Amino acid sequence: MKEKLKLLSPAILLTALLVIAYCLLRYESDYLWKAQELNLHLDTPLFLKQQMVEAGGLLMWAGTWFTEFFYHAWMGVGLLCLWWALLMFVAGRAFRIPMKWATVLLVPVAALLVTDVDLGYWIYYLKLRGHFFAATIGTTAAVGSTWLFRLVPQRLFLRQAYIVVSTAVLYPLIGFYGLLSTLLMGVLAWRLDDMNRMQKVLTSLVAVLSIGVFPLFYYNYVFYQTNIVNIWWQGLPLFVIDQEYATYYVPYYILAGSLVAMALLYRRQPETQVKSPLKWGVCQVVLLALLVYGVNVSWYKNYNFHKELAMQHKMENLDWEGVREEAAVQDDEPTRAIVMMKNLALFRLGRQGDTMYNYKTGAKTSDAPFPVSMVEVVGIPLYFHYGQYNYCYRWCMEDGVERGWRAKTLKYFIRCSLVSGEPRVASKYINLLKHTRYHREWATRYEALLDHNKLQADPEFEPIIHLTHSEDVLSSDNTIVEKFLMTQFVNQSSPDTLYQEQAVYSALWTKDIATFWRNFFPYAQSHLGQRMPTHFQEAAFLYGNLEHQVDISHMPFDKGVVQTYNDLMKAAKECSYMNEEQMGHALYPRFGQTYYYEYYFIRNQKLY
Repeated sequence: MKEKLKLLSPAILLTALLVIAYCLLRYESDYLWKAQELNLHLDTPLFLKQQMVEAGGLLMWAGTWFTEFFYHAWMGVGLLCLWWALLMFVAGRAFRIPMKWATVLLVPVAALLVTDVDLGYWIYYLKLRGHFFAATIGTTAAVGSTWLFRLVPQRLFLRQAYIVVSTAVLYPLIGFYGLLSTLLMGVLAWRLDDMNRMQKVLTSLVAVLSIGVFPLFYYNYVFYQTNIVNIWWQGLPLFVIDQEYATYYVPYYILAGSLVAMALLYRRQPETQVKSPLKWGVCQVVLLALLVYGVNVSWYKNYNFHKELAMQHKMENLDWEGVREEAAVQDDEPTRAIVMMKNLALFRLGRQGDTMYNYKTGAKTSDAPFPVSMVEVVGIPLYFHYGQYNYCYRWCMEDGVERGWRAKTLKYFIRCSLVSGEPRVASKYINLLKHTRYHREWATRYEALLDHNKLQADPEFEPIIHLTHSEDVLSSDNTIVEKFLMTQFVNQSSPDTLYQEQAVYSALWTKDIATFWRNFFPYAQSHLGQRMPTHFQEAAFLYGNLEHQVDISHMPFDKGVVQTYNDLMKAAKECSYMNEEQMGHALYPRFGQTYYYEYYFIRNQKLY
């Protein structure tokens, strides 16, 4: 019976990894897709050299290599779980964790899992390359080095020499995790029976000096691209935007603390038998419950964040119907990014003029403790698909300079260069993407579009080219994507009918009567004899009745458009005793899908 209980711990470890893999694949597939899109690994010697200019370079190189596999979510998750299994094996050997207490090895794994799933909107702002694997690989290397330290015989100061050599080698390769290994060796020395007190003191002193000296040495004589403030933390992400957000470092504290605790509890001959199955079982249940609770609380599960990722994923695949379907199922007030992606999808599908207000609208703030800008979240694809390729290119460049080049930015560099008629520039970026594992096929397909005649017939580029038929200028958007796009469309003219259509949609957004008429008339003139979209009719009928400066008596309004307006005016009179907010709630079920409701009751939406 006791032997069976002892074997229960490894079964728990395997089950835990399977559950983690299931949860990641079930709930975070779009998140993992975005992680690899914001990643870049090139199979060139130059790329490796570029990583090695700072401490932890090899860690980042390896992290970006493994992150590529999230292109197939199941493959990336499988590799991540294999790394965690390896970490538990190495930690169990290094610290002699008895089989009956093997579940404690889930503590560092839980901390590493949280470092990946607690990011939320940080995924757009991270500067550390290969983040999703870096901590796992670094921790495994650190514990492995500690295991080797324990196996080194204690004679002729070999262990002390090993600490010096290990720190000198590991720090430039894996940064902070090399120093963590040194710390673990200094702590573990006090638990080794084959060392006397003087040797233990000497070992700890060597470890402390190594931690203090080697980062300074490499900073002064080897690495010149490191801020001296961060030399001891190289390989860790910096959670700094307008200020430092220290809460995100908590999983790293737990990770390091759990490993130090394992070193402190090391026993040369650990007890392997389960003497009290009941107490042992209670301890296992309590530990697992705490880990599940901690991971669940820390796991970032914001609804709108995941909705934005799902819509971006489908937008990247040009699945406009999929984007629309995502917007149709909205259980929370949407962010403006969700609303804009929905409008773009409807525009591509040719349904915006009749169904734009059939979906939940709103301007909910992104759920993050730091300021989130739409331009960082979805500004690049929005600018591109609305024909503003200069701004798309500009923000790709800003992102690359600030956070390093990514597969996403290289893809949009290629798209923008194709639209702007710069095939040689596009070829440069295409050749770079051909050195990636999973994006080379994408690059080859776009290489065929270097022929501008093929570009104009391509279903992705054809509508975008229509929207570029206006004055090509580059000013400042002040990071307010929505306002800038809408203002651009209403203030520039184009003979292209698709551009004119989008200009009218933008005029609806402004709720400015003069702006609407100025953009509506060119569109109406180019669509004589054709039915006007419902929301265009609603705006024309509303503005005609509000100011009476334009004769709308001869406009062919649908009967339903006129009747809905009259019903709204009547219902508003019946609700005159209510304030505006109460009236909006009362009238939404009947009129919420009209521009009339949008004009009167959707106000003061925050742009970001």
